[in-house]
Amino acid sequence: MKRLFDFFSAFIALTILFFPLIIVAIWIKLDSDGPVFFMQERLGLNRKRFKVFKFRTMTNRKREVVQVFANDPEITSVGKYLRRFKIDELPQLINVLLGDMSIVGPRPCVDFVAEKQNLCNERFLDKPGLTSLAGVSGSIYLSWPEKDYFDKFYHYNKSFYMDLIIIVKTVLVIVFGEKKFLNKPKID
Repeated sequence: MKRLFDFFSAFIALTILFFPLIIVAIWIKLDSDGPVFFMQERLGLNRKRFKVFKFRTMTNRKREVVQVFANDPEITSVGKYLRRFKIDELPQLINVLLGDMSIVGPRPCVDFVAEKQNLCNERFLDKPGLTSLAGVSGSIYLSWPEKDYFDKFYHYNKSFYMDLIIIVKTVLVIVFGEKKFLNKPKID
């Protein structure tokens, strides 16, 4: 059922958003040099590697720093807006159609983060999601152990009802911002 929900939700969303996404792509091209899309290898279900699609929000310069912070000088003027309203994530609907991702699940992570942060194995027992429990609980303000806590909680408590609540909260986070929904777990 979840795969059917994911497929049809992604298909309907891409159909409705097709022309606005074309406008965003043009806006990115007009704002800075480089490709419209940023593609990066991420780990998914059972640690299977796949390419995640995102709108490019940073300059096209090569850099050593891997982690990006909100005030990073490499973020383009358009990129700041795309990140604030999570528009940069919308091309991942293609990943959902392809079956690499789900609408709701743990966020897909980069290999070095999984290794360095010693992330829980439960995170890799579900397809990664376009949105997540950590994402609607203050994602950018949470440490990796806190995000990991939410991924583990999601794995053991997931349900269609929980997915619907996360989807509704995602819309609220987009409108009101992540800080409003900060929910730091108590981790020993």
